Order: sequence, then structure tokens, then C-alpha cells
Amino acid sequence: MKDIILGTSGHIDHGKTSLIKALTGVDTDRLKEEKERGITIELGFASLTLPNGRRLGVIDVPGHEKFIKNMVAGATGIDLVAMIIAADEGIMPQTEEHMEICSLLGIKHGIVALTKIDMVDKEWLDLVVGEISEFTKGTFLENAPIVPVSSATGEGIKEFATALEGIAKKIPERAYLNKFRLPIDRVFTMKGFGTVITGTVIAGKVKTGDSISIYPPNIISKVRGIQVHNESVSEAGAGTRCAINFQGLEKSLLSRGYVVSEKDFLKPSYMTDVKLNYLKSAKKPLKSNIKVRFHTGTIETMANLVLLDKEKLDPGDSCLAQIRFYTPIATIKQDSFVIRSYSPVKTIGGGIILNPIAKKLKLEAKDKISALKEAFEKDAADILLFHLKEAGHVGLAMSDMIIMTNISEKKLDSVLAKYLSSRTVILLDKENRIYLHKEALEALIEGARKRLEVFHKDNPLKEGILKEELKSKILYDIKPKLFNLILNSMIKNKIIALNKDIVRLAEHKISLLADQKKIKENILKDYEKNGLTPAYAKDLIERFKINAKDSKELFAMLVKDKLLIKAKENLYFNANSVNILKENLIKFLQDNNEITAAQFKEIAKVPRKYLIPLLEYFDSSGVTIRVGDKRVLRGG
Repeated sequence: MKDIILGTSGHIDHGKTSLIKALTGVDTDRLKEEKERGITIELGFASLTLPNGRRLGVIDVPGHEKFIKNMVAGATGIDLVAMIIAADEGIMPQTEEHMEICSLLGIKHGIVALTKIDMVDKEWLDLVVGEISEFTKGTFLENAPIVPVSSATGEGIKEFATALEGIAKKIPERAYLNKFRLPIDRVFTMKGFGTVITGTVIAGKVKTGDSISIYPPNIISKVRGIQVHNESVSEAGAGTRCAINFQGLEKSLLSRGYVVSEKDFLKPSYMTDVKLNYLKSAKKPLKSNIKVRFHTGTIETMANLVLLDKEKLDPGDSCLAQIRFYTPIATIKQDSFVIRSYSPVKTIGGGIILNPIAKKLKLEAKDKISALKEAFEKDAADILLFHLKEAGHVGLAMSDMIIMTNISEKKLDSVLAKYLSSRTVILLDKENRIYLHKEALEALIEGARKRLEVFHKDNPLKEGILKEELKSKILYDIKPKLFNLILNSMIKNKIIALNKDIVRLAEHKISLLADQKKIKENILKDYEKNGLTPAYAKDLIERFKINAKDSKELFAMLVKDKLLIKAKENLYFNANSVNILKENLIKFLQDNNEITAAQFKEIAKVPRKYLIPLLEYFDSSGVTIRVGDKRVLRGG
């Protein structure tokens, strides 16, 4: 049997608390100030047993206009509202405002309690019933029963409970995503239990021993105990009023408005995209970029309201908007919200959250705003694709997709399977389940191709660019897995070639200009002519008037093509001459086992300034190994 929460609403002093006491025997006004002033200030809680034995959780909310924020907090998670209207006063300002708030929060089921009937005559009562019928036209209470009651005499109390029973049978299961969430509405300490929070479970289940997170601060703890209707239980599900205490958690760390949920599920954000409904009762058009009081769950926070697809909003109209919070909040798609004006404080609108972790949208970005609006008029698959496109090269994790679409992981897997098979979406990170839209990958591939094109144009004598250098030129914060995906895709499509750590465009070949070819010929002739006694590279660069950049690349190319051998910085030898010397050196060592520097000088017939670099070259290239003052064949 599904759990149901009954909430009260209505003007101050219309008898909400008295009715709950008459129904349950519980006085929900627990504060000393409430007793002294005779008004409800904070939320009150009780449980109600219906005639058929079913129990409802009950939330009693304050009616005074100063405590509307507490009323909104209490309305979170309500399945069934009891609109309380006193027979002696009828419809009053907070009756109207509470009705608007309940409508904005998406409450669908309700009942009207016409209280204090012992204070009016039959004729007056009939007039008030008529007034109520007119008031509820076009609202979720239009066809709701109107039950006359007197908490003082008990008249109508049984009939009211019976009417509640009938409505409760018609309320469907909650359609929320099956992930545990509970907005905190009260925090206190209890001897022997420590810190305790109360709230309404709006989705999923919580069990004793569960690891949970409390958002937005993302405090991790473990459930120590659960109570429902003052009885200890092992678990509590959606629609249940419950109290939870946690292991080793300080009261000072918690606050009303925080949300208890599964570990690593929610993602606090400073922005949300919403569908905003502006109340018909508003006196003038709503302007963009105004300061508002934002209510969702049990939190009230300050925010800036930015209209996206309209410059102003007329009373009774709706639009796409972005809410920019002063402090982050944790929500999911389809959560309801209410906004109230900053000053004077009055309910002005509300709606549903479309994207709980939105990016800042500039009003001039009309194409993005249009795409956002269009996406949210379609199904979950289109919404998911929109978010993947917007995520760009960062991609989207499965955990983010769940809160951005409000559909289960199983359903998301089904949607993603189709996109993956068509290569519209790519699995970027299997371990963390991060997905990338193909357009983001294509843009990065094109960006890398253009970078290589520019590099080859600026460095015609270089084979290519180092992988790490290319990585930094594509995006400074690009992740290794994404970079490897880019390279592998480009290799597969024959856009690039990779030689160890050097990347080049597949069609790129080193080509020399006419004057560069002439310089190359002159350099090679000089090295061929001088054999093992060449000029230093810097002297040749100066003689042939080669600029520094070209000279570095030209010598590197000659070494790569095995025309020159680099012995050390600024000293190169003709490769053929060195290879002949190498053969002579190996033959000598095979005959004599070892060689001294003096003996090597006789073989090479070179001055000392070339002798040591050549010996060290043969050591470093794996021909010889130095043992004391002599050399022997490596591995010989």
C-alpha cells in the first residue's frame, strides 16, 4: 500500500491546527511562542489513522503571510492537501496565496474543510459554500469535496476522515525517479540518538545502514536509525514522513533545505533552466534579471531570475527562464518550485525544473535558447541528445544524465544503445560511463587537423609535431582518454600518421624550396669533402647564411635521412665516412680485443678535437664500451 502525505493550507486562524488535533489527537503547535501567540509558526507533524486502518502522514503548515516560506517547505512531498477555510470569514488573502502555491507545486489532489461551522447559521454557511465553489473553479480543487466541520463540537470530523479515505484510494503511485531523496525540514538533537533530521521521502527508499550524502555540502554519513509515526522501522519509502539519525554527525553541519540522498547521486549547481509560470493574479508584467526568493523542496534561497525566450512575461503567461542562485542547490529534472518577489514578499510564480545543472546562457545566444526550448518539448531521447551536444568535449556521465532527464539508468541504457549503434554518441570512458556526442569529436578532429596543417606550413622541414605539443594545442584541459580517441579516429580514417611520438598529416612530406635544396647540396658536399674533419655546424650556417630555424630543421632532416651523424651539439660527420671508420674499428677490436685512444687516433687519422667526440659516439651508439682507459667491443 502506497504511503500518502496530507498537508494543510489556508489563511491564519482558520483552524488548521485545531482540525488536525480533532482528527489525530496531536497538537502540532510545539513551540512556546506558538502557544503564547496562538498561531502556527513552524511546521507541525502528526499521523492520521483513517476508518479503514490506513495511516497518513500529516504536515500542518502556518497560515500567516510572514511564514509562507515555512508553508512552502511543508508543501514539498504533499500528495493530498486539505484547504482549510473558516465559515465565519470565507476566502482570505492567504487562502488565495496557498492555493496558488499548491498549484505551482503541482499538487493534484485535495479536499476543502469548511471549519468553524458552529459559529455561523445555515444561510451563511450556504453562501460560503457557494463562494468556495466559485473560488475553486479551474483549479485542482474544482471537483474536490467540501466538508463542513467543527473542531470545537466534533461535527463533521468523521465525515471528513471518510472523505479523505475515498480520495486516498485514487492517488496513484509517485512517478519520481526511484532514487532516494528526502528534503530536510527539521534538524534537532535527541538524547541517546544524537542528531536527528525529519522530512518527507519524496522518492526511493532508505534503509538502516545505508551510506548517504547530504547535499549541497556533500556530507557523507550512515543511517543509524529510522522512525515513521514515532515507531522504529528498518526502511522508509516514498510518501513517508520519517525521522532519521546518523552516525557521528554534528547538528551544526545540517540545515533545513539540505537534501538527503544516495551517495554521489545529486550534483549541486548555481544555475537551473526552468519552465516558469507567472501568476494571473500578478498586477504587472514580469521583467528579466530581477532578484527573487526561490523555493524548492524545503529550501528558500536568493536568486536572480533571467527570462530567456521573452523580454517580459505577462500575468498568466509562461516562458523559459534561468535561475541563478547565490548558493548552490541540489535538484533533479521535473522538481517543482515557487518564486516569491524579493520585496514586498509575495508569491509571483513557479513551475518545473528542466535542467538542474545548467550552464549560463547569454540572451544573445538565440540559437541555444531555441534549441533548449525545442528539446524540452520533445521526449527523453531528444532531451538527452540536447544535453550531450551542450556538454561538448567534456561529455556527460551517466550520473549526470539521470538527474538531467529524471529517467532510470535502465531506460537511459536503452536510449544510449540506439545512439551508440548509430555512432551518434560515443562511449568516451567505460569505467566512469562518460559519453560524448559525435559532433564534439568531429569538431576536435577538425581542430587537430587544422593545427597540423598550420604546423606543417610553418615547419616544412620537420616530420611532424610531438604528441604532447599537439595535445596542448587542441585543448589545454583535454583528458588523455579523449586525446587518444581523437588520434585513433584520425589514424583509422587515414587523416594522420604516427611515428613513435611524432604526429603528421598523412599526406605531409618534407619538401625543400629551391634555395633550401641548394643549401642542402652545399652542406653535404662540404661534409663529403672533409670526411672525419668537418667544419663545425655553426661555421657552415654562417658561411651559407642559413637562418637559425631552418638550419636546425635542415640538420635534423639530414640526420634522419642518415646522411649525417651527430656526434655532439654543433658537430656532425659525413655518415659514410663514419661507417667506414666503424668497420675499421670493429676489425681492429676483433683482432686485438681492446683499443686505446692513441691507437684509435692512428686508425681515424683525426686531430684530438674530433677524436674524443668520435669515441664517445661509438660508445653511445652501442659499438664500444669504455673499460678504464681502453675500449672493447660491446657484447664482445
